[in-house]
Amino acid sequence: MQTEFAHAQAQRYLAQRNRLAAASAVLGTISVLALGAAVTRDEQVVLVPVTSETLTVSSGGVDAHYLELVARDTALMLLNRSPESLDYWMSQILKVADPAAHGSLKAELVAIVDEQRGSDIAQAFVISGIAIDTDRLTATVSGKLKTFVGAQVIASQERAFRFAWARRGLSLGLTGFEQLSTPEQDQDQ
Repeated sequence: MQTEFAHAQAQRYLAQRNRLAAASAVLGTISVLALGAAVTRDEQVVLVPVTSETLTVSSGGVDAHYLELVARDTALMLLNRSPESLDYWMSQILKVADPAAHGSLKAELVAIVDEQRGSDIAQAFVISGIAIDTDRLTATVSGKLKTFVGAQVIASQERAFRFAWARRGLSLGLTGFEQLSTPEQDQDQ
């Protein structure tokens, strides 16, 4: 009788072990499949909405609309300045700078600050168009650049500026900017 009882109990333990082994195998297979899906899937970050469209940056590349919005905001921040806000202006631009380009951008900005500090010269930029190149991570922003002395407009010219970006993980960093020559400038030279 004890042998039959021991045999029955051993059979229950064996069945229980087999069920646990099967459950472990199923969970292991699911874990491997989930890991494979996570590794091969593009990583995405959902950005705070600043427009009615959904914006994302993924490991697969930068969305053109997102690059346009970043270029627009950076151009407005960079090209609208007054002597009263130069320190804030420079610190905000350096916040969007790529770490590798931080030194060279700071040198350019310090030169602008030194030139403009203590003067009454301010400038405002009105965007008329933005051209995006997502492959090269550049944006060309064109528009009217107005220069003021006090409240009087002393110059109003069509200008174009190119902004270059670098991608680090899922974020963009400004690597450089330059003013492009326009047909008006080429005729003057």
